Amino acid sequence: MAEPAGKDITTILVAGHESAEGADVRYLEQARNRWFVTPIGRPLHNLLTRCLSSGDGTIVVVPMTMGRNPTLVADTAKTVRWLEEGAPGRLAMAAPFGSPDHLISWLRLAATGIRSRSSDAAMVIQAPSSDPFDEAELHRVAHLVRTHGAGNVVEVATTHTDDDLVDVLQRLRRLDHPHAVVVPGGFRRESPVPLDDSRFAGCEFYGPLMSERATIRIIDARIRDAMHELAHGRTGVESGLMADHGHGYAHSHAFDDSSESAHGHGHGHGHQRHPGDNPGNEHSHRHPATASSH
Repeated sequence: MAEPAGKDITTILVAGHESAEGADVRYLEQARNRWFVTPIGRPLHNLLTRCLSSGDGTIVVVPMTMGRNPTLVADTAKTVRWLEEGAPGRLAMAAPFGSPDHLISWLRLAATGIRSRSSDAAMVIQAPSSDPFDEAELHRVAHLVRTHGAGNVVEVATTHTDDDLVDVLQRLRRLDHPHAVVVPGGFRRESPVPLDDSRFAGCEFYGPLMSERATIRIIDARIRDAMHELAHGRTGVESGLMADHGHGYAHSHAFDDSSESAHGHGHGHGHQRHPGDNPGNEHSHRHPATASSH
């Protein structure tokens, strides 16, 4: 295994729905000294505050997304920005763990492996239910894996309960695909396929999308890059804040038939931060396609 990125660096891995809010990457806290896993929001704010007050070393924050949760990146950047004013030069935000292109490549490798073992097996990319935009991104990723993959049938299962995965398997059986391999669309390591449930007959779990060793190696690389940028005065926060621009409806008024009258009251729509605001509750805003976004 590669050498750690820095022995005196504290690393905070920020988790979202792709890792079950951190449950699927908790093992990483044992991989390196001073690595911590936390969900977004107040837990991240509190952990950063404790780390800043307990020493004077550098803290690197890594958003643990494979590219399907840009809001996690943007909200992480907001929390880091809030705290970096009181700790100049000590906080760095790394690039996200992965991008959509990385995820497509990793899933294409999985598709090739499945095809080589069983030419008629369908591939089901499974991920926990999240929000419509992140789920739509998973369908886009699956389409590209299907189009540029190994020739497998590729389906998506965004699941809240076992029944959601069963629905996809039943649809595949009706299409004459009784054998399916479930591949995680995130950091999941445990099988979502019950061993004693006949509804999952012919279904198996591919296993983790990435090995523990590969995951650690990527995080080490993100930390090294973040430290290099910090040495040149770049904290990574500004690029992080832009991560979810264009993702979702993002204050678009394309569906507002009376946007001029609705917004002619002389007040802006910039969500400014005021003294006393709770940074742990900061979040990026997405609006559904309604007649009026506000």
